[in-house]
Amino acid sequence: MLGLGADRLQDDMHRLLALLFHQGVLDEQFLQLQQLQDETSPNFVTEVVTIYFRESEKLLRNLRSLLMERQYSDYKKMGIHLNQFMGSSSSIGAKRVGNVCLAFRAASEQNNRTGCLRSLELLEHEYCYLKNKLHELFQIEQQRVMAAGVRYPGLE
Repeated sequence: MLGLGADRLQDDMHRLLALLFHQGVLDEQFLQLQQLQDETSPNFVTEVVTIYFRESEKLLRNLRSLLMERQYSDYKKMGIHLNQFMGSSSSIGAKRVGNVCLAFRAASEQNNRTGCLRSLELLEHEYCYLKNKLHELFQIEQQRVMAAGVRYPGLE
């Protein structure tokens, strides 16, 4: 039987996930990702999301540098980076980040530098929110696993 602490942490995880789904931050793809995690790969979701964060940081830096070139912004290259960002966001269920990428891509297709700058700011905001919330979720999961593993002598 799980300890009371582990039960509470499990409830906290469910509440946080429910909030993220309600806010449209995540979609069902995140649940599918979780279903791929099992005893043989207990850190699967964390590992996939960590790779997503690492690659996303690069894409955000590249997008920012493309927009900071005053004389010339390479909108075609921006579109390529945004397609990569949308694809990887979709693969982990990062719904709101993906939606912002769509709007950003529309602005880049119109060579709208102001719209792209606004979209980049919103993208960075959504990405940071997602990263913070998933980090929080993974911390709760780690605490839950540790709490579930605690055995009290004489109570088993």
